[in-house]
Amino acid sequence: MSQTFDFDDWLEICNLKARYCRLLDTKDWDGWAALFTEDCEIDTRPAGGTLETGRDGFVTMVRRSLAEAKTVHQIHSPEITIDGDIGEAVWAMQDRVVKDDFALTGYGHYHETYRRSADGWKIARQKLSRLIVDIART
Repeated sequence: MSQTFDFDDWLEICNLKARYCRLLDTKDWDGWAALFTEDCEIDTRPAGGTLETGRDGFVTMVRRSLAEAKTVHQIHSPEITIDGDIGEAVWAMQDRVVKDDFALTGYGHYHETYRRSADGWKIARQKLSRLIVDIART
């Protein structure tokens, strides 16, 4: 199957996701929030989490959850399709979350939909699925 799109858009979506990981791990909450549409929908139920609608509530929840944690998020092997002002991607992912009483390493996928805005591409929908979760109590 052949698809034609602007490579600049593909690269911008890759850079958006790279910023997602860096800003989340460095806890730059304002910068991280700016990567999402205001009406975003974030579904972590397949990974044992919740369904969140709206950027502000979602960012507040993640900020509270990870306030005392050290994290590392890595993404790999993007499968990106773009049709006009809508993009979709599946990213292989690995994350590490270390808190006082446990350390978690997860492996799975981000399934995302992006929407082009006046400020560039934004994450409009995200679903996190995990294939493996390793948890160690500390």
